[in-house]
Amino acid sequence: MERLHNLYKKYSGHDVEEMQPISGSGSARRYFRLSGKAGSVIGVIGTDRRENEAFVNLSRAFRSCDCNVPEVYVVSDDGMAYLQQDLGDMSLFSMLSSPEAEEYVEAVMRTLPDMQLASGITEEMLYPVTDMTFRHVMNDLNYFKYCFLKAAGVEADEDALEQDFESLARAVADTPPELMGLSLRDCQSRNVMIHDGSPWFIDFQSARRAPLFYDVASFLWQARAGFSASFRQRMVKTYMEALGRHRCVTEAAMEESLRTMLWIRTLQVLGAYGLRGLTQRKAHFVESIPGALDNVRELLASCAFPALKELRRCLDAVASMERFRRRADDGRLLVSVFSFSYKQGYPEDLTGNGGGFMFDCRAMHNPGRYERYRHLTGRDVPVMEFLEEREEVQKFLSNVLALTEPAVARYLSRGFSNLQIGFGCTGGQHRSVYCAEHMARMLREIFPEDEVAIHLCHREQNIDLKL
Repeated sequence: MERLHNLYKKYSGHDVEEMQPISGSGSARRYFRLSGKAGSVIGVIGTDRRENEAFVNLSRAFRSCDCNVPEVYVVSDDGMAYLQQDLGDMSLFSMLSSPEAEEYVEAVMRTLPDMQLASGITEEMLYPVTDMTFRHVMNDLNYFKYCFLKAAGVEADEDALEQDFESLARAVADTPPELMGLSLRDCQSRNVMIHDGSPWFIDFQSARRAPLFYDVASFLWQARAGFSASFRQRMVKTYMEALGRHRCVTEAAMEESLRTMLWIRTLQVLGAYGLRGLTQRKAHFVESIPGALDNVRELLASCAFPALKELRRCLDAVASMERFRRRADDGRLLVSVFSFSYKQGYPEDLTGNGGGFMFDCRAMHNPGRYERYRHLTGRDVPVMEFLEEREEVQKFLSNVLALTEPAVARYLSRGFSNLQIGFGCTGGQHRSVYCAEHMARMLREIFPEDEVAIHLCHREQNIDLKL
C-alpha cells in the first residue's frame, strides 16, 4: 500500500495516520480510507489502467457540469492508483427503509438526465466500449445464457434462444436518437452515496452511449431495492419531467424503450448474479437472485415482446425453481436439504447465512460403479436396496439425524429463519440423493409443517420439492 501512502503525501504534504480497507462488491478494484492531518480520502488501487483513466476523466467532465460525483485529487504516475473525495459511508441502498429514502430516489431521477446528457464527454473517455451496439447486447445476453441459465441447469433450444436474443439486440440498435445518451451502465442505489443531504454517483467508469432508459431500468428495478410498481411509475414520471428540460420525448416512445431496456438489464443482471453468485459464491449476489426473479415474473406477465417464446420458456423454468424462491417469508424456519456433486462444488446459500451442515457420503459403497445402476438415482428402488442391504447408510443417517435434529429444534426455538443441510458424493446421483431424500422426510415427520418448512433439492437432477 506504499503507493497510496505516497499519493496522500503528494496530495496533502502530510503522512497517512490511519488506513482502513473498504469492502467492495463485484469489482477487482480495492478501496481504502486514508486519514491524516489533511482529512480523509478514498484510495483506489485498480487492475486496469484504462478503466482508471475512464473514471478519472469522466469524473472531471461531470464535475465541470456541476454533477455530484467524487473529485479525483491525484493519480499515480502509472495510472494504477488514485485518491478521490471521501463521501462517507452512507449509500442510498443502506437507507432504503428509512423515511427519507423516497426523497433521495426522487432526487436521483431528477438529476440522472443531467449526467446522461452532460457536455464535454468525448469518445476517448469511454472504456471498454463507446456504444451499446448490437454485438455488445448479444454479448450481455449470452453472458446471461452461459453464466446463469446453464449454471441453473436450464436446457435451452440454442437456435431459438439466439433468435430471441437477436430480436432484443435489434430493438436496442433501432433506438431513435432522441432516446440515446450516456448510460452509467450500473446505475443502482448501491452506487449512490448520500453526502451533504444529496445523492452522489460513484460508479460510472464503464459508461457508454446507450438508450437513456437503460439506467432508469437499472435503478428502479434493482433486484434488492424492492420498489413497488406504483412508486416506480411515479419515479419514471419524475425522470420524464427532468428529461424534458433537455429533450422532447413522447410517453409512447418512453414506454417502448423502457420495456426493451427492462428485458436487457434484467438478463444482464442475472448473468452477473450467475457468475458472481452461483459460480464465485459471493453472498451479496446470491441473495439478490430472488429479487431479480421477481422482476422476471413481472416481465413474463407483461405483454412486452410476446414473440420471445424460447426466452420466456427458459425464464419461466428458472422463475419456478424452488431453490430461487424468497426464503422464510411466512415466519417458519426453512430447512433446505440438498444433494450435490463435489465435482460441481458446494450448493449455493441463498440466505447469505453461510452456515449449516455438509455431510460427505463418499465413504459408502458407490452404486455408480456398476452398470445396472449407472443411469438410476438414489430415488430409484434398486439403488435404495443396494445401499440399504449393506446397512452402512442406516448408521450414517442415524448419526446425521443425531446432529441435525437438535439443531433444527434449537434454530426453531431461537426464531432463526434458515438452516441448510447438504449431502455430497462423487456425482451427486446415488448416495447423496438417497441420503438427502431420507433425511428431508425424517425431518418432515418430526417437525410440524406450521413451524418448519422443508425444501428438498437434488441439484444435479434439477429436482426441487416442498415437503
